[in-house]
Amino acid sequence: MNRLAHETSPYLLQHASNPVNWYPWGDEALAAARAADKPILLSVGYSACHWCHVMAHESFEHEPTAQIMNALYINIKVDREERPDVDDIYMQAVQALSNGHGGWPMTVFLLPDGRPFYAGTYFPRDPRPGMPTFLQVLEGVHDAFTERRDECEEVAASLTQGMSRVSLGISGAEGLSPEAISGTIARFRREFDAVHGGFGGAPKFPQAMNLEALLQLHQRTGDPAALDMVTFTLRRMAMGGIFDQIGGGFHRYTVDAIWLVPHFEKMLYDNAQLSRVYLHAWQVTAEAQFRAIAEDTYDYILREMTAPEGGFYSATDADSEGEEGRFFVWTADELRDVLGDEDAQIAIETWGVSPRGNFEGRSILYLPNPPEVAARRLGLTEQALTERLAAIRHLLFAARAQRVPPGLDDKILAGWNGLMLASLAEAARVLDRADYRAAALRAGHFLSEALVTSQGRVWRTYKAGTSRIHGFLEDYACLSEAFLELYQTTFDSTWYDLALHLCESALAHFRAPDGGFFDTPDDGEALIARPRSLQDNAVPAGSSKMALVLVKLAAFTGRTDLLDAASRTLGILYAALTQYPQAFGQALSAADLLVNGVRELALVGTLDDPIMQAMRQVAQRVYRPDMITAHTATPFGNDAPIPLLADRPMLNDLPTAYVCRKFACQLPVHSPDALRAQLDG
Repeated sequence: MNRLAHETSPYLLQHASNPVNWYPWGDEALAAARAADKPILLSVGYSACHWCHVMAHESFEHEPTAQIMNALYINIKVDREERPDVDDIYMQAVQALSNGHGGWPMTVFLLPDGRPFYAGTYFPRDPRPGMPTFLQVLEGVHDAFTERRDECEEVAASLTQGMSRVSLGISGAEGLSPEAISGTIARFRREFDAVHGGFGGAPKFPQAMNLEALLQLHQRTGDPAALDMVTFTLRRMAMGGIFDQIGGGFHRYTVDAIWLVPHFEKMLYDNAQLSRVYLHAWQVTAEAQFRAIAEDTYDYILREMTAPEGGFYSATDADSEGEEGRFFVWTADELRDVLGDEDAQIAIETWGVSPRGNFEGRSILYLPNPPEVAARRLGLTEQALTERLAAIRHLLFAARAQRVPPGLDDKILAGWNGLMLASLAEAARVLDRADYRAAALRAGHFLSEALVTSQGRVWRTYKAGTSRIHGFLEDYACLSEAFLELYQTTFDSTWYDLALHLCESALAHFRAPDGGFFDTPDDGEALIARPRSLQDNAVPAGSSKMALVLVKLAAFTGRTDLLDAASRTLGILYAALTQYPQAFGQALSAADLLVNGVRELALVGTLDDPIMQAMRQVAQRVYRPDMITAHTATPFGNDAPIPLLADRPMLNDLPTAYVCRKFACQLPVHSPDALRAQLDG
């Protein structure tokens, strides 16, 4: 066992028995490199990464290769999900050296002081056309380090200089306008795949943040194109192999442009964001399919990805029994064995199962036809088909559960849990699901106790009773939003207080000189550069998510300093988000709120009053992305714990609703119809 045996990351523990003398990232490894004057081989990956496993099996478990690595290098293994700061810095080097390309596994060679001078991704052990072998790279890089050290120093200096993002030279959001933000819809249309949905070609990713932004823009502008792009994409994804037709939940992405063949890993962050998009699409359209997909995804998370403590696990692997996708694919014979001939024929027709298969001789289940077409071909009514499929899914799920499951990455990450909790808390109130509400509360209590300190600081990761690694900006931002959503579901001000506390902590420790944010705190580990991610990736950019939360908290509190912080953050992105909105979906949503204002709703009266219940439904069951809601049963004066509730009396002893926007308030109302008229007007 090497030094990784003492880590908690499942990915690092996968490599603890490698013959490679791995170090985790830290002072010990860097000191060893300086003492021996050896270059560092930095390998970055994550537990659900298929090609990370391939490189591990080919090279890191191969004794002769490991001996060379140990002789020539100090070897460091990093879980990119635990250390997005390290990943971001050295991915810049990979992209700089490969014309913008990057990915995982990431293989970076560093000078003893940590500066990169050569980088790549996957290297095969055996020769392949157009690719150097890993052994050739190991020997060639070491030769350059020992024989041409000055050249390595020059490359390292150039790469490191390009990583500094201390100040971007832009401040203020004065250029942002409703028209500029609405104009991004046309830019999305240029990249939209009108045949299969989504944006761009293969490989195809869901891009949940862009779908959310388009839904929000449709809600404000009424532009049908924005809604059409979202709903068409969501329907096509729900029919594809990217969606687990038997167990619910979404795989990471598809290798094709038609949503059919996924990489089979399932990530918490994808399911957190996609469940919320489908929930919102159902609110907008009332299409039953969207609600069903959202609930299938929530149920999958609660069934398979929820820890006993209440938090949410990170991911499941693409591979099982040594094969990618083995757990998820079927043959017609397997279906007949489980279902019998009659039900198997329904499954075969419904989910496009063929003798040749669509994935290495087996079939990924997908929906090649709409339900009405499948029902007609089977001689059934749609209702009858729906009922039969429910029973069939149950049988197939039970049979699949007997297979060897994919590996589980059971670490709990603060930011990803924040995304999931925000979605689940909102679903609890929108769908009136008591089980979702209970699960959201359990998660909220766990996260607040295990990952948030009394000083308002956040831990990045939790596993096996241990919280570790100082949190990054995305952790603060996503947890803040989650607690704010949990407040609006429960109206327990504890969650509001916690959201505000985390935002204030982020403002104290992550601000950049130009008013934006760094990804790491001012008292965090000193790296060769302080990372500052501005674009969305698989998760929202921390600065954009923080800007969104700041805009909402400014509405709750009336604090102009919070609004100014959001404005300066989004001002940095103004030109980029209007020209290239596909990379800035979260910032676009935040900017839309900033420019157009947040509607503020204060509800006063007991929650069990039937009129109050009806008014709450009017407010919270409808898709209103530009609204925040506060409640109190007992009216306050100017000493209200939430400023939005200050000086809001309950008039005529009736439940009372106050609607305000941009410092202007409408007359208080006492009925759901009157409230609906104000909110929809």
